[in-house]
Amino acid sequence: MTLPTTPASLEIIAANTPLIDVRAPVEFAQGSLPGAVNLPLMVDEERHQVGIAYKQQGQQAAIALGERLVSGDVKQARVSAWQSYLAQHPNAIIYCFRGGLRSQIAQRWLADAGLHRPRIEGGWKALRQRLCQRIDDAAHQPILVIAGLTGCAKTTLINQLPNGIDLEACANHKGSAFGRQPDEPTTQIDFEHALAQRLIGQPGKLVLEDESRQIGNANLPLDFWHALQRAPRIRIEMPLDWRLDQLRRDYIEALEQGYTARFGPEEGWQRMQRQLASALERLAKRLGNARLQRLQRMQAMAFRAHAAGDIQAHEAWLAPLLTEYYDPLYRYHLEKQQGSRPAELHVGDWESCLAAAKQWSA
Repeated sequence: MTLPTTPASLEIIAANTPLIDVRAPVEFAQGSLPGAVNLPLMVDEERHQVGIAYKQQGQQAAIALGERLVSGDVKQARVSAWQSYLAQHPNAIIYCFRGGLRSQIAQRWLADAGLHRPRIEGGWKALRQRLCQRIDDAAHQPILVIAGLTGCAKTTLINQLPNGIDLEACANHKGSAFGRQPDEPTTQIDFEHALAQRLIGQPGKLVLEDESRQIGNANLPLDFWHALQRAPRIRIEMPLDWRLDQLRRDYIEALEQGYTARFGPEEGWQRMQRQLASALERLAKRLGNARLQRLQRMQAMAFRAHAAGDIQAHEAWLAPLLTEYYDPLYRYHLEKQQGSRPAELHVGDWESCLAAAKQWSA
């Protein structure tokens, strides 16, 4: 039987093609392709046993063991899962790690059931190489960086632009000690794949936020990071009360809504408090003990006021956190980079920076 294949092309990702990842769950958790659902040929324990057989007895023994482990009702359950997904996504494509044995077995079993779907040539590994190459290529495109103090709504500005690339969305993290989201931060592999996916179809100028190399659990690929460091900048300058309002919406209200949606009102509220409290504690060495304790008392008071309906009470600890820690740290880095810092094309309020970014992009 000739089993159909399709090249490992970025067009698969650009078209948001549904993908069936037949690798084991442990492999999928480490990083998948955008648009993929994990419907494994073998679960983790089965894969583990087959792997041992392969090392100790060779390929044929491993294949024979796999056929015994995934047979009868187990096999039928796996095929039924693929059939069910294909009934809803008839254009789905199959892949395994290298486009080899596992995806071919899935194809054969589906063909026996009357369904014929292609597998990706070279599998996950080949398409990952294409995605990583897309990021490396983007390092040579014209880039503009949006900079500014904490709370200047840089991400919001990025998302107003058709050529804006939201790095924090790729990492599922807002890029600071307080930036963790209710969902788990993305893995390094998934971060790279999400970034590459956003870069597909953006061959021209790119606009990105000024970020450290590490965003949550993920690191920007080195060549791309160096390109950001060299890129010209636009810097947003907004007053403290405007930034506090922005921070309250982004880091308090939106965070509470996210936790509540996932865990329910009571548990979500408790989790949000623990996250913000632990984020403050992670700054202990930089804040110093006296300042940390003062901010912790203010934060605890804000939580009580928040529970009574006064969300604005958080500004009592957010304001000194900005003026005593984040703002001086940012200005220190600006001064340290004096002379070697990339050109600033514009410095102004949020609206004027948005207009300047649009003008540069055009």
